[in-house]
Amino acid sequence: MSFVGKDTSTFSEVFCIVCPLGCRIGVEQGSDGLILRGGCSRGQEYARQEVTSPCRVVTTTVRIRGGEIPRLPVRTSAPFPRERIFELMEFLRTFEVAAPVRRGEVLVEDLLGTGVHLVATRTIRRLEKEGEGSEGA
Repeated sequence: MSFVGKDTSTFSEVFCIVCPLGCRIGVEQGSDGLILRGGCSRGQEYARQEVTSPCRVVTTTVRIRGGEIPRLPVRTSAPFPRERIFELMEFLRTFEVAAPVRRGEVLVEDLLGTGVHLVATRTIRRLEKEGEGSEGA
């Protein structure tokens, strides 16, 4: 919801997702800067971030070579700039990692120069080829 006020300021509402309450926070952008109405201090900080520079934690999968499954679930270590998510997904479309991978392992540091890392969210073991492993047991 967004509309222009009488004094050419823009008013919108942001639904806070910091806690389960889901408060509505009024955000007015005028010549005097940003005015926030409602919500707690954490919610107001979230609304300020959402209006000025929205970011999202990105979760997806990437290819894994030699793993027990073909895709490895990953996420960003911190919220990633929303306007660059398509650029990130293009990079991840061609990205491939080799098994084994441990949950929590940083796969890529400083994604696209943002300071955000790519982290594995599942442990994937290396798939043993036939003939390898326990011989002579």
